[in-house]
Amino acid sequence: MRVTIITVCYNRKNTIEKAIKSVLEQNYDNIEYIIIDGNSKDGTKQIIESYKDRISQYISEPDKGMYDAINKGLKLATGDVIGLMHSDDEFFDRKAISRIVARFQNEANIDGVYGDGVYVSNDEDERLIRDRIGGVFNIKKVKEGWLPLHPTVYLKKSIIEKHGLYNLDFKIASDTEFLLRYLYKYRINMSYIDSYIVKMRMGGMSTSFKRAFEVLKEDYKIYKYHNLAAMETVFLKKTIALKQYIVQ
Repeated sequence: MRVTIITVCYNRKNTIEKAIKSVLEQNYDNIEYIIIDGNSKDGTKQIIESYKDRISQYISEPDKGMYDAINKGLKLATGDVIGLMHSDDEFFDRKAISRIVARFQNEANIDGVYGDGVYVSNDEDERLIRDRIGGVFNIKKVKEGWLPLHPTVYLKKSIIEKHGLYNLDFKIASDTEFLLRYLYKYRINMSYIDSYIVKMRMGGMSTSFKRAFEVLKEDYKIYKYHNLAAMETVFLKKTIALKQYIVQ
């Protein structure tokens, strides 16, 4: 089974190398690694190019934002299964992809998998900020505001071709719309891996406290777009998130 991993980035010289290494150091060999850079100006491109011989496909050009870049990567992907590695993040360990592949091989009828993740501080200490345990999927949880952690989600290429790319009408939380469309609208068959898949750093587009209100507004539009009780669902979603922060 071939796994495509897509990293999109723009001006991420401080974190991109860790993201790249965590992909290249996986103990699973059949990986197609695609990097889409938005024409970075800070030295990010030079770091990526130092690994160019180990990257399957690499593009650096202006784009319309993160989700446009992800869509570019999805159109290039040739793997049986596709997932994302954000430029601020890393795999939790070297066996993450092996566990994902094993689940697809053991459950032939599934469309996708997801697992657990942790958020850490964006500094050398990498303090644990939030523990994100996915739990077993069911549609009732989705209606109440639950969604799997986006970077832990791996889907079959065939299901992405069937149900479509990221909606560029949503600039900050298109991953929420994408997951709702797949899980709620199309009811795809997902399998939960009770294991950590990713380590995410606080401060990215979706985790920045400064943009929390903007995300909240876009979440409201997305839930309304999918004919869910928008205000109640978004409130429940944020309550779930707050419970996952580690009190220190």
